[in-house]
Amino acid sequence: MNYNVPSVDQSDRLVPINLRQSGPTPVEMLIDTRVRKSPYWALSMEHGCWRASVYNRMYHPRGYVPREEGGMSVEYESLVNDVTLWNVAVERQIQVKGPDAEKFVDFVITRDATRIPVMRARYVILCNESGGILNDPVLLRLAEDEFWFSLSDSDLMLWLQGVNVGRRFDVDIAEIDVAPVQIQGPKSVDLLEDLIGPVAREIPSYGLHATQIAGRDVVISQTGFTGEKGYEVYLRDATQHAEDLWSAVVGAGDRHRLRVVAPAHHRRIAAGILSWGQDMDVETLPFQVNLGYQVPRMKSANYIGKAALESARAQIEAGRPPYKTQLVGLKLGGRPIDDYAPDFWLISANPEDKPVGYITSPWYSPELECNIALAHVPVESTALGTEFWVHLPDQYVENPGIPERAEVVEVPFRPSVNPNQREILKQKGLDAAF
Repeated sequence: MNYNVPSVDQSDRLVPINLRQSGPTPVEMLIDTRVRKSPYWALSMEHGCWRASVYNRMYHPRGYVPREEGGMSVEYESLVNDVTLWNVAVERQIQVKGPDAEKFVDFVITRDATRIPVMRARYVILCNESGGILNDPVLLRLAEDEFWFSLSDSDLMLWLQGVNVGRRFDVDIAEIDVAPVQIQGPKSVDLLEDLIGPVAREIPSYGLHATQIAGRDVVISQTGFTGEKGYEVYLRDATQHAEDLWSAVVGAGDRHRLRVVAPAHHRRIAAGILSWGQDMDVETLPFQVNLGYQVPRMKSANYIGKAALESARAQIEAGRPPYKTQLVGLKLGGRPIDDYAPDFWLISANPEDKPVGYITSPWYSPELECNIALAHVPVESTALGTEFWVHLPDQYVENPGIPERAEVVEVPFRPSVNPNQREILKQKGLDAAF
């Protein structure tokens, strides 16, 4: 068992990633009142949820189909062939509302908030003064003076309120009683049309639509954590009406072979969608993890982290990147990786060498018929085709104790039904969004 990995250069970090290999530790998660249960928690249990993690200080369902019945592979089949329902209430909604809402949001995100139309959403990042990524939410603009941050896994509300200490901006900042579910898969638009009518087909990618489902107020966006066709349904007054929304979706889903599933990390990896805390964190610069396009070249307004990010970009363009590792995509050998990795698995340049990097997000891709992964490797070794060797757990290797070969490949691993902004910009030959 590897208790320390000094050969991976993390000298650019204040707190190194813990690369000690512990494996699937046999412990039971304690369910108590210190961690919140979402309005959909009991409903998830009724649909067979058998395991969970903690995300934004809330219990998060992470598995429904039992392992002995196919587990996550069965859930994946429903996602890519039919339609799925996800409990993602852990995406807590932080509302910024008031006369200075646009000005405040423009100051805390890297992209230009003034160019986000009302009833549109954007994938954005927020950075600290050092340029480290604090969160990568979907940002919804509900009105000229109202935005919602739909959070990834870090407690951003405290940061936003701290930025506005002393009322530097005339806004109110608070978590609101809105809890989303995701409806994902190729039949998602058919299911949504059954719920809200033909207007479902008119909602554009990252568009918003306010309506009712089962008589309850919702906001719907065409977004999701998959790269497949999909939507998020944000239920207002969710603590009161969770059962109404959930029952309506499940009832309408019967004719479309709906399955309640956990977030499909195998599909989001294939799409190159990142997971905060896994692929990046507060000590990661956007340029390290294929998010350089989130740092605009033409935004004149100041924002938190602007000086650090512009300095980092200049160093990169001069051939001196201010970090040690870069996130890349890998195709790798071995038996199919069919579940979450309990550790950051280690990577060597040659089979007998000490580790120089680590895998952050691995899974098996049925379409590509091989294992794929996002991984941090030395910044000087990121060229396509570069060979590495991955130290997988014994259950995933042909010969125990022998690492499996890997190769750096393009990300995303396969095209997305809903391409993200990075993919769109790449097609246009651009490297930065507004």
